[in-house]
Amino acid sequence: MGKALTRRDAYWVLNGLPGIGPVSLNRLLDRFSGDPLAVLDAGESELVGIAGVRSPAVNSLLRWRSLFDLEREKEMANSLGMTFVDREDNRYPDLLKKIHDPPIGMYVLGDYDFRLPSVAIVGSRRTTLYGQGVAREMARELAGRGICVTSGLARGIDTLAHRGALESDRGSTVAVLGCGLDIVYPPENIDLYREIGKRGAVVSEFPFRRRADKQTFPMRNRLVSGMSQAVVVVESDQSGGSLITAGFAGEQGRLVCAVPGRIDQRTSAGCNRLIRDGALLLTSVEDLLEELEHEAEMPELDLPYSGDRKTDIEDLSEQDKALLKLFTGGESLAADRIGQLLGRSSPEISSDLMILELKGYIAKRLDGCFEAVSTYR
Repeated sequence: MGKALTRRDAYWVLNGLPGIGPVSLNRLLDRFSGDPLAVLDAGESELVGIAGVRSPAVNSLLRWRSLFDLEREKEMANSLGMTFVDREDNRYPDLLKKIHDPPIGMYVLGDYDFRLPSVAIVGSRRTTLYGQGVAREMARELAGRGICVTSGLARGIDTLAHRGALESDRGSTVAVLGCGLDIVYPPENIDLYREIGKRGAVVSEFPFRRRADKQTFPMRNRLVSGMSQAVVVVESDQSGGSLITAGFAGEQGRLVCAVPGRIDQRTSAGCNRLIRDGALLLTSVEDLLEELEHEAEMPELDLPYSGDRKTDIEDLSEQDKALLKLFTGGESLAADRIGQLLGRSSPEISSDLMILELKGYIAKRLDGCFEAVSTYR
């Protein structure tokens, strides 16, 4: 006789059965007081009377032992270093529980804490240099401020968003797949997939060996938005998949943002339409943070720099040393004020501030002012 199933085992089985979607699974769990074991033990007479649960789902439940090999699934997860996180697990994202059709569980690669704030950046697979630069820079800046960047690991904007987040020393990013975690799609992102698994997480609600198709991608998109406080669309044409993600975001009560583009550029048509229909017109990360009121949630940005500095302070130019000296008393200064104190133009100051920020000597606050990181106060 086999070992008795645990509640986690039961969630794992239910999540992997064919013919049952997340809406039906949640209805079943509601009917049986949230007990996944009771759902698997239910007889046909108990199942057929549940509203919204169709005959294919009932048949799958009655035949679950022959349809899902739990031990094989566990062995594969263990060999790949992945875990299954069910909806009762502390790691399950709280935001995701609030959507209409949350998955009852997810496969996860990585140790990321899903309680941290998250913003999704999505867009077209066919990108312009403008869109690539915007996605990468916004992701890098958000990640540098302690905000996770969530996307779908697709070609184009998604890939640039993940890469931008990883370029920040504090950066973390979550990739949501439309296939099983044992399948890397697109295949050229294998190295990015591995890096995200080390510094963030790769997740999927689909069991191993499930390939991507027209059904799985929209399901993936609802998780990208459902795990995030806001969705930023960088580039999209009129029928792009990122508009589906934006649609889910609107239904889920998330903030929908779009980066404007040229009116004669096909890749900007979707974003411009979103803005026309009421999405937040986004020109900077500050626009987003102000709308989300992150000032109350994250009052400080001047966390100690955790990476290796590119240069020792003794090796800085006299010009950079003079600029850093302004912060020795713990002052917080705007770029214009720095220019006045040093008698230099705004473009020169902006360039130097950016370089010093990249080197880890200063940090930009939510109010636009700069401070030295704690090591140099």
